Amino acid sequence: MTTRTAFPRPVREIENLWIPLPDGARLAARVWLPADAAAAPVPALLEFLPYRKSDGTTVRDALRQPYYAGHGYAVLRVDLRGSGDSDGLLLDEYTTQEHDDAVAVIAWIAAQPWCDGNVGMMGISWGGFNSLQVAARRPPALRAVLVIGFTDDRYADDVHYMGGCVITSQMLSWSAVMHAYNALPPDPRWVGERWRAMWLARLAGSPPFVETWLAHQTRDAYWRHGSVGEDYSAIAVPVYAVGGWADSYNNSVPRLLAGLSGPRKGLVGPWAHTFPEMGGPDPAIGFLQDSLRWWDYWLKGIDTGIMAEPMLRCWLQDSVPPATYYAERPGRWVAEPSWPSPNVSARALYLTGDGAAGRLSARPGAEAALRIRGRLGYGLDVGQWGAYGTPGEWPGDQRAADGECLTFDSPPAGAPEDILGYPELELLLSADRRLALVAVRLCDVAPDGASTLVSWGLLNLTHRDGHADPQPLEPGRRYRVTVRLNVSGHCLAAGHRWRVAVSPAYTRHAWPSPQMVTLTLYAGAECCLRLPARAASPADTALADFPPPEMAAPIAREELRTGRSRKTISHDLIDGWTELRIEDDGGRTHYSGSGMEVDDGVTEVYRVREGDPLSLRVDIARHLELQRGDWRVRVETRCAMSADATHFHLSHHLDAYEGDARVFTRADAKSIPRHLV
Repeated sequence: MTTRTAFPRPVREIENLWIPLPDGARLAARVWLPADAAAAPVPALLEFLPYRKSDGTTVRDALRQPYYAGHGYAVLRVDLRGSGDSDGLLLDEYTTQEHDDAVAVIAWIAAQPWCDGNVGMMGISWGGFNSLQVAARRPPALRAVLVIGFTDDRYADDVHYMGGCVITSQMLSWSAVMHAYNALPPDPRWVGERWRAMWLARLAGSPPFVETWLAHQTRDAYWRHGSVGEDYSAIAVPVYAVGGWADSYNNSVPRLLAGLSGPRKGLVGPWAHTFPEMGGPDPAIGFLQDSLRWWDYWLKGIDTGIMAEPMLRCWLQDSVPPATYYAERPGRWVAEPSWPSPNVSARALYLTGDGAAGRLSARPGAEAALRIRGRLGYGLDVGQWGAYGTPGEWPGDQRAADGECLTFDSPPAGAPEDILGYPELELLLSADRRLALVAVRLCDVAPDGASTLVSWGLLNLTHRDGHADPQPLEPGRRYRVTVRLNVSGHCLAAGHRWRVAVSPAYTRHAWPSPQMVTLTLYAGAECCLRLPARAASPADTALADFPPPEMAAPIAREELRTGRSRKTISHDLIDGWTELRIEDDGGRTHYSGSGMEVDDGVTEVYRVREGDPLSLRVDIARHLELQRGDWRVRVETRCAMSADATHFHLSHHLDAYEGDARVFTRADAKSIPRHLV
């Protein structure tokens, strides 16, 4: 990693700038721009987020935004309405109000004397989502977007649902993050004595988002809003889409490339939910340099050659032993001229079985009825839904999990086998209940038996014909279903085997069906794994390597208390309870520039009793504290989620403190009907 402190153009930073909106509200922005931009206007880059520009994103902003500014861009990190130092309330994700505000902000930026009228929008996660959503609104000054760790489909590929299943590990967890963040006040440095009144308004007026999300359990108008995959043609500007194999948002990169018709580029590396120049795992790349080539091409009219290169570049990962953390993933870069790729074709492997033995075969065998009754403790140790690049997030050795599933193994590979795309599993099955799900994992099994997770997928079987209008199952009736697994780029080593594992439970990620379920698979001609087999292309070796990473200088900070993380699973051998406990203490840090101290931590507990799917309960406790001198505020939140046969049950408790005095408390409880889930 190279730290850059000198750039072609000196950089001026404005810690707070007010952007007026048409309704009189003001949004707070942090701005980096060339010092001479007023005399020599430049294009602008907008990042529009709820994560608090004064104390939430300061670390990452310092590494990236001055870099762009030093190369001739005005960069604005703007707090959404109701977040950070901005006016108003934040009531949900990706609202029409958020998009209206972004359109107004872009128009305001383009009219500033330091801007030449050309604006790009960028971001990771929330900022990637809304960059695409705003692009679909077609603000006149928006010329291009760059998105990282995003989705084009809010129902299928976000933290709420997957395959029509409630995501156990994320539904409440992410809502709890936003519940605590929304409870923090603005910074008195910028809003003055208004901060307390603004804070109390936020505390009283910001709802738990999960209540809305659980009220929409099917793919309805709520989820279609903001899902740009509903109408790709609405996006006319060029799009650079970036993802990582360890990030749960990687499905959207190839889907977006296939759906858009305008100029577009795609990049998928080994990374978690982070920036490519950061790695996690390595190899990190010089992505800031690469992204400058994108911005220079579309915002400055400089032919950098980026659009003459293949549409998609991917890191094809090699077989590795299973681990709960990878500092690096070996592999190689491959290139595709378009997506879908002419180099990828479906390879069919049929599920066959006799008794307990299951095989993946190039030819179907005779039909065999294979039964599996899931275990609720299965899946609690499968790692994070989406990794951030820290220890303990990856799934470890899958052998124990494999033993709790119906498994089907291919013969050992005689030579390396590459896949790139979406594996799919076609199944003929029946269930003994009206409500059931199926969870599928694809693993790479080494000659010594070690099993490494490659991909996985879920399907709520009541959603077998689509997510808009689910229908209950008829117990005992056979159904043909297809489970699409998450996109993958993997090279199976010679001597290794593919393994498919099937279960009616996956508790860490799929909220269990109301009753224990037995699935019957009718292995044979109707059960088939389709792998996206990839053939080598001359383009793979024709491109130059990415440059090594560069970033701007980090901000000065002092660690006052070292953070720590623990992830443990315990089993009660008498009463049958299994518990997953995640403890993340973020420590306490002093930031020299702002004088702010930040302290944060969270504990998540997932607890279920074997044989009783209605026993599952998720509890999350979080604290956040900000302090500068004598000014000190703290919020503490507690959230819980459980279910009975007919309803989900939610509870929230919020306490807010100024100094040692509690100034606000709020308790919410709500029950929401289950809708075939």
